[in-house]
Amino acid sequence: MKIADILQEESVLLDTTSETKKQLLTKLATLAHKKTGLDQDVVFDALVERERLGTTGIGRGVALPHIRLSGLKKIFCAFLKTHPLDFEAVDSKQVDLVFFLVVPEEAGSDHLKALSHLSKLLRDDEVTKALRGTDNTDSLYKIIVAHDTDD
Repeated sequence: MKIADILQEESVLLDTTSETKKQLLTKLATLAHKKTGLDQDVVFDALVERERLGTTGIGRGVALPHIRLSGLKKIFCAFLKTHPLDFEAVDSKQVDLVFFLVVPEEAGSDHLKALSHLSKLLRDDEVTKALRGTDNTDSLYKIIVAHDTDD
């Protein structure tokens, strides 16, 4: 799986307005609604429920919120670079890099493959340094795609 197969360039965004985790989750739900037609409230509620199970703030300033929903034909992926905010991450550090996945309920192992692939990419210090070093969505997308390796 290549990230470019699931991440469209127009789903790479700079978020300058979210001040809280709840505001960021709302922004993600709105984005998923706009790009997939899924009900915004359903997406938001699923995100909140997923976070109740345990934070998707995986550490090192990175979060990977992810949900499975019916009514979706293919994986939806977005990337947001935001100013650092409290995401209740496992290492208690603020989050500024967010990959968001909505996976069809019947996707099987594709969900885990996508999460594993994104997690591997974001464990690379060179990648996270490059992402934090630019505030241009076109450059963010190019960095992600350039450092992507096929699993």
